Amino acid sequence: MQRRTFLHASGFAALGLALRSSLGEEGKRPPRILLRSSWQTVNIGDIAHTPGVLRILKQHLPEAEVTLWPSSVDNGVDQLLLREFPGLKIAKKGSPELAQAFEECDFLLHGSGASIVAQNDLIQWHEKTGKPYGIYGITFPRKKSSSTSAESDDALQRAVDVLSNASFVYFRDSKSLELAKSLGAKSPVMEFGPDGAFACDLRDADLAEAFLSKHGLETGKFLCCIPRLRYTPYWTIKEGRAFDAQKHARNEALKEHDHAPLREAIIEVVNNTDLKVLVCPEDRTQMAVGKEMIVDKLPADVRKRVAWRPDYWLTGEAVSVYVRSAGLFGNEMHSPIMCIGHGVPAVVCRWEEQTTKGFMWEDIGLGEWLFDHDSAEDQQRIAATVLDIAQNPEKAKAKAAKAKAFVEQRQLETMKTLKQVLS
Repeated sequence: MQRRTFLHASGFAALGLALRSSLGEEGKRPPRILLRSSWQTVNIGDIAHTPGVLRILKQHLPEAEVTLWPSSVDNGVDQLLLREFPGLKIAKKGSPELAQAFEECDFLLHGSGASIVAQNDLIQWHEKTGKPYGIYGITFPRKKSSSTSAESDDALQRAVDVLSNASFVYFRDSKSLELAKSLGAKSPVMEFGPDGAFACDLRDADLAEAFLSKHGLETGKFLCCIPRLRYTPYWTIKEGRAFDAQKHARNEALKEHDHAPLREAIIEVVNNTDLKVLVCPEDRTQMAVGKEMIVDKLPADVRKRVAWRPDYWLTGEAVSVYVRSAGLFGNEMHSPIMCIGHGVPAVVCRWEEQTTKGFMWEDIGLGEWLFDHDSAEDQQRIAATVLDIAQNPEKAKAKAAKAKAFVEQRQLETMKTLKQVLS
């Protein structure tokens, strides 16, 4: 994949005018970046986006002053971020700090997400300040709409305009990139750019070691398994979220279909290796799913070597467990992302209802570890692939390390583009 060299000359001229007005002609003070991220805290993957991008910025632009504009940093996530990034400022919606950030920051960076999550905020920034923005590591889904065709077309055009007005857009999967180009988006730089969560390095070793000790899980001697329903039943964990009968019915119809291959993989690992398996969650709904669809349905002799986590955890503890494992498999995306970010083998299973984000596994050279539950052929290969990782750990680690190196090279190249904009 060849990286475009520079932004178009017209783009540089506009950026230069905007930045000189805020930096002064000499431009000697550190650049100031407003990071729009932190979408929710009920999912450790959504939490991971923000510290991942912050870590990339700290590594490649250590002089930059960063202000976080979050949607949600509750459940202790704000303190977690401030502890990890002591100089970080947090400017919540409607706060004086956010108004100040609009005045003082030179650039708005939209963090990783399932779409242009904060599209309206990018429009607001662009209209109020005239200063540049970029979009980092997103999926661009073509959503099905219940609105009229004209309304749907208008919404799509607004999204394309937001992409085109960005200094750069990095898509976390190539199918999103192809879709954006086919719809006429014309940002000066549109390329594949990894999800920010690859760089998440939050840790809580004490909690992790206590948990692993309690369940007899030794470093390198267990695999992690993540359950998931087709649609996250947010109505069970978010106050005010209405029950969705259609999504619930779809979940019920396919939950056995989507978890049977995971149980088969666990049985193969237990019967053919000395490894144990930890069934653990990525979001607050998955502890119950793991018990119902995996643990309780395993044969009694297999269940003796399977641990189940009954409660939710934050990203630091999860990462500290993942890096002590021999690998991870399941129906989620961001736990595998965090694993590969640390060189830990990880298998991703996806399905039709998801966005195209799972195809990033092909983009980073891990297509053999990507499976589609809607393909009978794919499902039949899941257990054998997980067993191969368990039986051939050095080969699996080498494969994960190669993907990690590719991701880190892309991170470096994306930050070169940001430096060019800021300079």
